[in-house]
Amino acid sequence: MSQSDPVAPVVVLVRPQMGENIGAAARAMLNFALDRMRIVDPRDGWPNPKANAMASGAGRVLERAGIFPDLGAAVADCDFVFATTARPRELVKEVFTPEAAMALARALSAEGKRVGILFGPERAGLENADLVHANAIVTVPVNPEFFSLNMGQAVLLLAYEWGRQGADVAPSVMGLARTEFASREEVGRLGDHYEERLEAAGFFFPESKAGGMKLNLRNMWGRLGLTRAEVQTLHGMLRQIAWKLKRTGEE
Repeated sequence: MSQSDPVAPVVVLVRPQMGENIGAAARAMLNFALDRMRIVDPRDGWPNPKANAMASGAGRVLERAGIFPDLGAAVADCDFVFATTARPRELVKEVFTPEAAMALARALSAEGKRVGILFGPERAGLENADLVHANAIVTVPVNPEFFSLNMGQAVLLLAYEWGRQGADVAPSVMGLARTEFASREEVGRLGDHYEERLEAAGFFFPESKAGGMKLNLRNMWGRLGLTRAEVQTLHGMLRQIAWKLKRTGEE
């Protein structure tokens, strides 16, 4: 499988603030044969002349970039999503080095899975609400006294690891053979289903904590790495419980 294969990772820039960094990210991507960029809610709108100027010979990455109003839409078709962040977070996520993350990305891609890599806005990085959309975190082992990387640098580091590792992936890595992961959209619908039922059952109490409880549940669904069959099983379990309760007059 070549590095330009359509299942190579998609780079998702979340609320980027500077056109120059978008252009730098495009150059970094094309250096290592990544050409699928998605941009979520760019601060200065799109197209951005400063991005094109900085991209230099990588302008075609920007020309093909998808523009999305929100992160959920940008990763809806992804099977596995990495989020890059240098700061500790409250949400429970497995943390990878760039090397380990791209090794897993290659294993997933070799099985035809769609991988996304999130990069946050320059000023503050990704927020917890963004990380809910990710399966795992990537943290670069930098100087703890100065861990700031701009968006272009972060993209370059991950793109370099993707390119460096080549395409030789053992078919048994992580036991992924014949596994069909659920898309982010399918996992999102599962979250909607459970949230609706739990809301009706009065689970989200007290009201002051409801928002945090819902966010934690969404994070849990995204972290589990569910297959399509597992998603359907969980839908079926909930429907069966609801049907049984209705039959017995307990709902």
